[in-house]
Amino acid sequence: MTIDPTQVPNVLVVEDEMILRMRAVDIVEDAGFHPVEAVNADEAISILETRSDISLLLTDIQMPGSIDGLKLAHAVHERWPTIKIILVSGEVKPSGTDTPEDSRFFGKPLHVEQLIAELQGMVGFGALKIVPTTSAVPDAASAMSAENESLRLLLDQAAVDAKALLEQAGVEAKEREAADKLQKLIIGELHHRIKNSLATVSAIASQSFRTATSVEQGQKAMESRLTALGRAHDLLMQVSWSSASLTHTFSSATEPYDGHGARRFHFNGPDIKIAAGAVIALAMTFNELCTNTIKFGALSVPEGHVEVAWTVDVQNGRLKLVWTERGGPIVQPPTRRSFGTRMMESLGQQLNGRVQLAYEPSGFTYALDVPLSSVSPPV
Repeated sequence: MTIDPTQVPNVLVVEDEMILRMRAVDIVEDAGFHPVEAVNADEAISILETRSDISLLLTDIQMPGSIDGLKLAHAVHERWPTIKIILVSGEVKPSGTDTPEDSRFFGKPLHVEQLIAELQGMVGFGALKIVPTTSAVPDAASAMSAENESLRLLLDQAAVDAKALLEQAGVEAKEREAADKLQKLIIGELHHRIKNSLATVSAIASQSFRTATSVEQGQKAMESRLTALGRAHDLLMQVSWSSASLTHTFSSATEPYDGHGARRFHFNGPDIKIAAGAVIALAMTFNELCTNTIKFGALSVPEGHVEVAWTVDVQNGRLKLVWTERGGPIVQPPTRRSFGTRMMESLGQQLNGRVQLAYEPSGFTYALDVPLSSVSPPV
């Protein structure tokens, strides 16, 4: 969909999770508006200070940075009172007294039709005429809504079962009280992570079917992306979700696509530890790169190969990576920006860096340049 930003209202989308931000952008476009993207509150404030054409703020509440989405909403309401505000979260549900006046709240996974209606009700119908899809594929967010209730029931039952086990073990009252508190913390964190995962899965499903030419194509794309997400989670489970090896992340992402016998991926670069968010973002991006090269690029022919080289510039605090395809068919630039292309480009913004895609006839090249601080685990 091509949008002329001079003809439609602008909606500022603030979301630190790459896939969820892309999903929110699509919802804003489907409502008939032009999205402006930011990955945190600091970037959102910078955008608002340099332009006066933002009609609505759509922001996640839980975000890294100096302030969260709720504080951002209050700051925007105070400094730019004409801007409408919609808050979203998969963890908290703020009360009316906690949110700015006349703002709206939506829980994750997002209910697309309801959110579109709210956007149009608060800002007005966009200048675009959206053609309803004729696909028989149900909206993924709606399909996920029943999962949250099932999840709540399962967690409630888990709490009952755990308490019964503690009582059967004869744990003393004080120890049982401490165990109960720990149990509530663990279940709360589990609930939060599963809801975030459901929201991510919902976004992946929606994106995969959005541009698919058939249900089968959409299903294959979704399965590939969910598998990549699962492999990234497996890596993080091995290190208790703290950090993972950069080399291991690359090799894990490319292994399913490598040829048996002679390896077709060649890695060259120093190994470093990277944060959980960077692991997931890089794994998902490499899955898209692998899928594209298998279908259209160097690995679509037996003699093709891929070189992945990166450098760590400690003095200037930069990580630079280049994916280069060689020995494949003559490269033709794509005629449209697919979800995979958007994801690869979005990674640079996600990590406060830059992404360049080059469709040279001799081979496709993907280049990433990001600050080390954006990928390094917290100290």
